[in-house]
Amino acid sequence: MSKKTLLKIFAVLAVAAIAFATVTSFGGKDTVSTESAAGLPAVTANAGEAPTITPPTGAAPTTLQSKDIIVGTGTEVKATSTLTVHYTLMTWSNGALVESSWSGGQPATFPLSGVIAGWQQGLPGAKVGGRRLLVIPADLGYGPNGSGPIGPNETLIFVVDIIAVS
Repeated sequence: MSKKTLLKIFAVLAVAAIAFATVTSFGGKDTVSTESAAGLPAVTANAGEAPTITPPTGAAPTTLQSKDIIVGTGTEVKATSTLTVHYTLMTWSNGALVESSWSGGQPATFPLSGVIAGWQQGLPGAKVGGRRLLVIPADLGYGPNGSGPIGPNETLIFVVDIIAVS
């Protein structure tokens, strides 16, 4: 091989290495998608950003499903806690995004004892800094009556980011 050919190959490899380093170190997002073998929806794990939820397929689970997408390291949620959270709600039946506190930019604050049973049972043990996926069957959600845009007997998918616990 001539020196000219070797220089061209070296130049191409150098450009490729620089491009790879730029994408992975500076411009790339640390996106992790988690999906359970039980057919739970996949959820992104970018802390501090609104989650992306892949609409589920197949039959909805009949029991409460709780999975940490990001494990928090701060104060632990207890049944008696007041929480400040960001959340996103999707319905299982049609994969429709119903509501998200991220849209308004303001987190929600409330006592855990004042919300649906699925949150009361599914959030204790989560910690500040964490993101938890909850798949809530209708009997632990809004039941046979539904609520607002939530239809009767709907399985709910919540992704909850724990911001503060008191």
